[in-house]
Amino acid sequence: MIETIKVAKRDVLGSRAMIKIREKGLIPAILYGHGQENVCLTLPLDTVNNLIKHGTKLVALTGDVVDTALLRSVQWSSMGDRVIHVDFARVSQTESVDVTIPIHLHGEAPGALSSAGQLRFATHEIVINCPAASIPEYLVCEIGGLQLGQSIHVSDLKLPEGATPVTPGSIVIVQVAVAAGESAVDPLAVQAEPELIRKEKPAEAGA
Repeated sequence: MIETIKVAKRDVLGSRAMIKIREKGLIPAILYGHGQENVCLTLPLDTVNNLIKHGTKLVALTGDVVDTALLRSVQWSSMGDRVIHVDFARVSQTESVDVTIPIHLHGEAPGALSSAGQLRFATHEIVINCPAASIPEYLVCEIGGLQLGQSIHVSDLKLPEGATPVTPGSIVIVQVAVAAGESAVDPLAVQAEPELIRKEKPAEAGA
């Protein structure tokens, strides 16, 4: 999915200038790639927040610059509470690119419903290679059939048409492991029969 955003060129550089830009509700950015000259830009903070919120990767730049670009990286403040810079890489919609995509779990794992099972979401995002025009917002990992002791790997994920995983297929996405101090056998599934204990009759006197 491609989203159109408006950007403006900026000529000022340096940390003080960047502070003033941010005070105006704008975010400094840079556009690079395809053997062309780097271009310094600004765009509204609200626009950046919307791109992050919706997981948008591919954008159509309008305004002072008209181009198609990939949102390559977002730089955050030292406290991690606000965006301070954005990088865009030029890209055509027909070329394939490597992108990091988040993973969403769907369903409820049967193996995690007992006290013995513990669902472990090990890998929250992976890198895939796909056409720029077909970059997904996220990947769905179905866990409705996951039993105790089973795992889902990168190689098990369903990817969009034309996409291939860059992250190794052997990497575990999610698994149902045996919880610490628990047995892999469901105690409700196997019940031992009670042992019948009889008291010995006391021997009769004179027997």
